[in-house]
Amino acid sequence: MKSINKDFSINDEIRQKELRVISDDGSQLGVMSTKEALRLAEEKELDLVLISPNANPAVSRIMDYGKFIYEQSKKEKEAKKKQKVINVKEVRFSPNIEEHDVEIKANNAKKFLDDGDKVKVTIRFRGREADYAHVGFKILENFLARVSDLCVVEKPAKLEGRNMTMILAPKKA
Repeated sequence: MKSINKDFSINDEIRQKELRVISDDGSQLGVMSTKEALRLAEEKELDLVLISPNANPAVSRIMDYGKFIYEQSKKEKEAKKKQKVINVKEVRFSPNIEEHDVEIKANNAKKFLDDGDKVKVTIRFRGREADYAHVGFKILENFLARVSDLCVVEKPAKLEGRNMTMILAPKKA
């Protein structure tokens, strides 16, 4: 079981002398001493929670702390559900790749782009192949022509050491 997070000071943990207090129904009760606010919270059988410790005077609220933490965790879970995770998939070539192989790799890249993933296209040069970087640019241009209807170039082709890379992102619908 997950422990209750302690981002908020509650009840006897509050060290401020004066607090601006908000009641459990959301109405302002005004500025009062911490002891008086605690007494009010205990009368209602609720907790006094320090919401904004840096305000002057600090803002606290009378509420059910357990219920508040539960609501916070529900909101966080809901926010996580709405997040879209973008993965970067890689497609690798060698400089002496055949035309048909480029077509197959382009089809794979189209699937990745349809799924909303970015595609990193890499050509790995070995030995003296690096002297023929212009061949790599031609292969990448050919590849881009096959998938250009589904993507935008996020990072154009660039030779970095022994690898030439280009990053493609899916077009926004």
